[in-house]
Amino acid sequence: MLRGVAATSDALLEHVTAAPGEAGLFLDFDGVLAPIVERPEDAYPPSATRTELARLVESYGLVAVVSGRAGSDVKERVGVPGVVYVGSHGLELDRQADRWRQQIVDFSSAAAWPAAEIELKGLSVAFHFRHREDESAAVLELEALAERARDDGLVARFGRKVLEVLPPVGSNKGTAVRSLMEGAGLSRALVAGDDTTDLDAFRAVEELEHKLRVAVLSDESPTILREHAELVLSSTAEFLEFLKRL
Repeated sequence: MLRGVAATSDALLEHVTAAPGEAGLFLDFDGVLAPIVERPEDAYPPSATRTELARLVESYGLVAVVSGRAGSDVKERVGVPGVVYVGSHGLELDRQADRWRQQIVDFSSAAAWPAAEIELKGLSVAFHFRHREDESAAVLELEALAERARDDGLVARFGRKVLEVLPPVGSNKGTAVRSLMEGAGLSRALVAGDDTTDLDAFRAVEELEHKLRVAVLSDESPTILREHAELVLSSTAEFLEFLKRL
């Protein structure tokens, strides 16, 4: 595992750069392309990042943003033609997930949580606690909410300052990455993420001979990502500099 853009060896980059037409780039949005901000609705990638994505689309077999947000939301925020956008942690590629959409809406509406801190993402819902002064108390409240979600047959899991509730269909960022790779006939992959849900995507390419997994970590990122990454970066700005080397 290497740290920082300067430490990135040519040999590591060559897992994707040696045959870009055979490689897919699978990138998270929040915390990788766009900085984490106080309000999720204010998150956008820098214009320089969009410029790099437009360049990479012309060279690589596939450039995809695989996000917990709705795909349509990410597409609007990135706005780069040719990029494939998959939202709801890959659930948008699962036909079974759609039948849970209304139950997710109903659960979010009934939840005893401030409306301003609820982010409905179509096939999932996020309960944020980034603004809470007493995070321990917020987590206790959300653990009770998570238990109610599980009692309703839903999946509940914690991420960076958030509890997410999703349909119980087994699809995730990893199944999305595998599906996209198979559909495009790709044999090489770069995966970049910053949170627990990105572990599924990291594991999806575990057996590939040519892979590069990039963890973009902050103080609040799960440390387990380091164990599955070949490269660790410390910010979205550093990730942008890394993109320029591809």
